[in-house]
Amino acid sequence: MKAFLKNYRQSPRKVRLVVDAVMVELQFMPKRASRAISKLIASAKANAENNFKVTEALYIKEITVDDGPTYKRHRPVSRGRAHPIRKRTSHVNVALGLLADKPASARNRSAQAVADGKKKAKKEDKVNTEGGESDLGQKAPVVKKITAKKSANKDNA
Repeated sequence: MKAFLKNYRQSPRKVRLVVDAVMVELQFMPKRASRAISKLIASAKANAENNFKVTEALYIKEITVDDGPTYKRHRPVSRGRAHPIRKRTSHVNVALGLLADKPASARNRSAQAVADGKKKAKKEDKVNTEGGESDLGQKAPVVKKITAKKSANKDNA
């Protein structure tokens, strides 16, 4: 269950920004590639339904952005010279998988990560001043009170 977008006329560096944030709503991203990526994911879903007769829950198994061919152009500059211009293209590949085939641990990993993040944010970091363990399991610094000792016998010469 795959879909391909070949020779997309935008540099792979810019397209990867959108692909890295693919879990966010693509339609609201202010990037040019977001529309092409969302259409590609919709195409992959349609391929799964049409070619493999899959109507179950799908997930994005893999998205890769590779370099496509680079169109080379020249821009005229002074003294009869020309500077090169590289018009880069991208190849984007999307692979979908069935959610039922995905291991249960991997399915729950994102939900657990969100829950763990909330727990850590709520937990206060109380530092034990006697050198024991803090609430987060980290070694707390030992705090000692330093007092200046005055000697009773001072030599006053």
